[in-house]
Amino acid sequence: MELDALYGGESGAAGERSDGVVVRQNDRLTLVDSIVHQAGLALRERQQDDGHWVFEFEADATIPSEYILLKHFIDDIDIEKETKIARYLRRIQKMDGGWPLFEGGVTNLSATVKAYYALKIVGDDIDAPHMRRARAKILALGGAAKANVFTRIALALFGQVPWRAVPTMPPEVALLPRWFPFHISKVSYWSRTVIMPLVILMAMKPLARNPRDVHIRELFVTPPEEERGYITNPTGSRIGNVFVRLDKILKVVDPHMPWIVRKRAVKAAVDFIKPRLNGEDGLGGIFPAMANAVMAYQALGYPEDDPDVLTARSSIEKLLLDRGDEMYCQPCLSPVWDTALSIHAMLEAGDERSVQSARAACDWLVEREITGIKGDWALHRPDVEPSGWAFQYRNDHYPDLDDTAVVVMALHRLDPEGYREVIDRASQWLLALQSSNGGWGAFDVDNTQYYLNHIPFSDHGALLDPPTADVSARCLGMLLQLGYERDHPAVAKAVDYLLNEQEADGSWYGRWGVNHVYGTWSVMNALNAAGLGKEHPAIRKAVEFLTSTQLPDGGWGEDCASYWEDRRGEAPQSTPSQTSWALMALMAAGEVDSESVERGVDYLTRHQRDGAIWQEDLYTGIGFPRVFYLKYHGYSAYFPLWALARYRNVSRSNDRSVNFGI
Repeated sequence: MELDALYGGESGAAGERSDGVVVRQNDRLTLVDSIVHQAGLALRERQQDDGHWVFEFEADATIPSEYILLKHFIDDIDIEKETKIARYLRRIQKMDGGWPLFEGGVTNLSATVKAYYALKIVGDDIDAPHMRRARAKILALGGAAKANVFTRIALALFGQVPWRAVPTMPPEVALLPRWFPFHISKVSYWSRTVIMPLVILMAMKPLARNPRDVHIRELFVTPPEEERGYITNPTGSRIGNVFVRLDKILKVVDPHMPWIVRKRAVKAAVDFIKPRLNGEDGLGGIFPAMANAVMAYQALGYPEDDPDVLTARSSIEKLLLDRGDEMYCQPCLSPVWDTALSIHAMLEAGDERSVQSARAACDWLVEREITGIKGDWALHRPDVEPSGWAFQYRNDHYPDLDDTAVVVMALHRLDPEGYREVIDRASQWLLALQSSNGGWGAFDVDNTQYYLNHIPFSDHGALLDPPTADVSARCLGMLLQLGYERDHPAVAKAVDYLLNEQEADGSWYGRWGVNHVYGTWSVMNALNAAGLGKEHPAIRKAVEFLTSTQLPDGGWGEDCASYWEDRRGEAPQSTPSQTSWALMALMAAGEVDSESVERGVDYLTRHQRDGAIWQEDLYTGIGFPRVFYLKYHGYSAYFPLWALARYRNVSRSNDRSVNFGI
């Protein structure tokens, strides 16, 4: 049935839309039924034989460029792979010569420096038009010396800048006591796994093998050895100035560190890495940590056939995504997240085959519960029994509270008694990791040493893992779905935390999805489960935010640039995933019969779709605000299916309410 067939008819069958078109509600639901059936079938066809789903997971040019540089650092060059990656990099280059952090974004200097170096090192002629444009853009932005800390570290490893160009992070940080202002447990898991092999590199100061002897001096306004403005205060604060002065002191002290102390420190860093290598899934499950581990092992002189070296290298190759003529390196893999969210879409669809599909996926997830090891989280909660799920296939030291909450809600929704043991164990683990302010971080409890964001090393502003509204909402939603009462201390604290986090415009910040639409969807479901009625002031403000930001085509969209305060609220176009979040948020607020919901549903039913995938070019995921963005290729599959199925189910329900915590 075409959507046009829904317009017109008897005015008594539905409310009149703002454009004067009357839509028969029964016909709309018939169309939704058809799309849910088709998209559900297509999503099931993408399910792996063992029950799980995994979709492409794409970032910007940085990770593919770093892969090429890594292979040239260790002199392990695969011509076919780097040729395909180079094609990918050329295709995503902007017309102004640079590379952005996300589709449609402005040029980012650091990403552009790395992409230029990667293309030059694989053999692109610097006088080729695309290289001339890139070089001109880099110089216009101040040159490679103005790139971020991690880019300058990469350049130091290739001898392109002196080591004084990067903040000092001596390996002795591995020996510091927990009471010290800086301790590795006081930063986020991703910082931990990146830093520990990196301090080995910063101590050894190895030089890349760079077999083709490629340099990029042409990217500097001032010769790199003459540049004096490398180390800056990332926040402009007084404490930041103190840390800049401390860095100057460390640069004097570091070369004179006693050999015996340095040896102990490097060994402590190696001892941290080894148990966390994580098999073929890699250190921390993330590319930057894996790449640093490979380079650290080479700097330490490990033979190429050493089992740890082989493990570290193989984990990186697993991240490559081959598209035939092109290839790129993913920042990590997302099977647990993709699978858990696909289960919710399947259960919302609700037909027998979808439920069977969800059952197979739940069984796959149960096998991946982390019970055999106490990860880094246990440093703060040593008496808690381990549980939880990682984001990746395996990452046993770092279960993710967000993934765990979504998995538990899926298991409980499908078969609360059959999965009772695992549900109880996971919920107790999650409860124990609630932070003191009532919220939850993604991986750690009370990871809130905010003064560390002022150190020069932290110019990316994402050194920590504090509680966030979106993760906290899912944890709260899980507890409420499991039957925890509103007066339970953990629930009461979480509700208060979320209400206090609401922003002036009625939205909630989205730390792990773009941006306020994502955060508002997350929280609205939890507050609905907590029993805050549709007339509660926080709910009304959130509804007003969503209805006021709906775009003329009926959808919702929010640009990745909205994380910059001066660009807040920018919405270049609607996207299916963000529209789905807004719809589910409004339905949680009891707005299923509203014009906004009907227009949003019509947007999804009209939007171009290829099987399970609604067309979505823009990025709607995020790693670090203003620094690192992500395109979850599965978001435009399971979220629209989920939203449309929920609309159908709630529209046909007698009480017209959403009864789950997500």
